[in-house]
Amino acid sequence: MKILCQVGILFAVCWVSQLVETLLPIPFPASVLGMVLLFLLLCTKRLRVEHIREKSDFLLANMAFFFVPAGVSILEYVDLLRSSVVQMVVICTVSAVVTFAAAAYSVKLTLWLMGKAGSHA
Repeated sequence: MKILCQVGILFAVCWVSQLVETLLPIPFPASVLGMVLLFLLLCTKRLRVEHIREKSDFLLANMAFFFVPAGVSILEYVDLLRSSVVQMVVICTVSAVVTFAAAAYSVKLTLWLMGKAGSHA
C-alpha cells in the first residue's frame, strides 16, 4: 500500500504539471514543470523525501529501461543519421567539451567561493 501511495503522489505531480502546461500561454515541457513542482514541494517541506523515497529509488535504478523506446526510434532513422554523421560527431564533440569545461569551471568557482568564505570565518 505504501508504494501505491508513492506512485499516486508522483502521478499527481505529473498530472498537475500537465494541467499547468495547458494553462501556460507559451509552450513549456510538462516534465520540466513537474520536476520544478516536485522540487518546490520538497523545499517547502509540503512533501517529505520519505513520502516518495522507495518509488523514486526504483525509478532511478531502472532509468536505462526508459531510454529503450528512444533507442528503438533512432533505429528507424538510420538512413537519415548516416547522411549527417560528420555533423553529428562534431556537435557531440563540441557539446561534450563545453559541458566538461562548464562543469570544471563550476567546481573551480565553488571551491574558490568556499575558500573565500572560509577565510572570513
